[in-house]
Amino acid sequence: MTAQQLKPQNPQEAAAPIDNSDSASETAASRHGAATTARQWQVLSQLQRNRWVGTTHIYQQLALAGFDISLRTVQRDLNALAKRFPIEKNNANPQGWRWCDDAPLQSLPHMNLSQAVAFNMVEANLTQLLPPVILDELFPWFDLARRQLKNSKVTHSWIDRVRIETATQPLIAPHIDLDSKDHIYHALFYQLQIKACYTRGDKSAASEYVLNPIAIIQRGVIIYLLATRTDDADAVIRTFALHRFASVDILESAARTPDNFQLDDYLDAGGMGFSHPLFRQLPNHGKNTAIELHFTKAAGKSLTESKLSYDQTVTINADDTLTIHTTVNLTSQLVWWLRGFGKGLLDAKPELLYQAVLDTAFEPHNASLEKQSKY
Repeated sequence: MTAQQLKPQNPQEAAAPIDNSDSASETAASRHGAATTARQWQVLSQLQRNRWVGTTHIYQQLALAGFDISLRTVQRDLNALAKRFPIEKNNANPQGWRWCDDAPLQSLPHMNLSQAVAFNMVEANLTQLLPPVILDELFPWFDLARRQLKNSKVTHSWIDRVRIETATQPLIAPHIDLDSKDHIYHALFYQLQIKACYTRGDKSAASEYVLNPIAIIQRGVIIYLLATRTDDADAVIRTFALHRFASVDILESAARTPDNFQLDDYLDAGGMGFSHPLFRQLPNHGKNTAIELHFTKAAGKSLTESKLSYDQTVTINADDTLTIHTTVNLTSQLVWWLRGFGKGLLDAKPELLYQAVLDTAFEPHNASLEKQSKY
């Protein structure tokens, strides 16, 4: 075949395959560019501000995220990105990279796998305790975390192998009016008073209260609001179960928190422990009381690993039983917990504590829950 025969007779006909070839090249280049951009954003998302991150670690994280690249490619990416972004490297071996101290805060459309796992666990376990104003900002990150984990090769093996289990009998959480919950959380976040329609545990009809929200506490499947009533001159801190709110309106007036209130101090003092009728005759209703517990060895073994208090001591007796001395708040919760040991609990002091454990007629756990919260 001669050169003349190879020459296209119609220039327009010749243009078609040439254009197709150029189009294919452009498409391939476009795909390559998109892949490079996605990879380099992922590289940037691995970097931190105050900590050096090694190139090997970045390479491993990208491999877990599904990028089939070499360590050398990561190194080239970092050097190229350093020309356009405020990132820096050190002279260590192996080399590390980080954001410069004066770099503006970055909001990258990717997160690394560790962050994705953390956001996934926050969504699974803490959304009930986060106010709407924060949740609204976090939902895009929750979605991003789910998509990041979906594309991961191995991270789901961690998500599928980690759970939080209650130490008590699992219960189904009661229904909570979502508008009421959102308004309570909003008022607490911005420290505003609320006007609430609430049904007390010992009443069948709802009453209206103006409350000063103080704190939110989740106890088992029940979420409680700590608050004071504006019509209470003594400003007694009361517990309100969220599922008993029928409606809540946010007021413009600022909420008043009792002077020197600290939530941790309140809880440490047994504020959510719920009192027991028998302990009211004790000084300070049994708070910070020294007790002695006598267990069989098998029953008391767990307390040698998980203490009731920091001052707890354990004595192994000659008959192979255990005696535990500790200081705790005497509450209905303690009584209910000790009953769970059955015959493994041989004795308890003070005698009033052992009497409460043996005397099931009081049914202190549920009864005092209602009594303490009063609502």
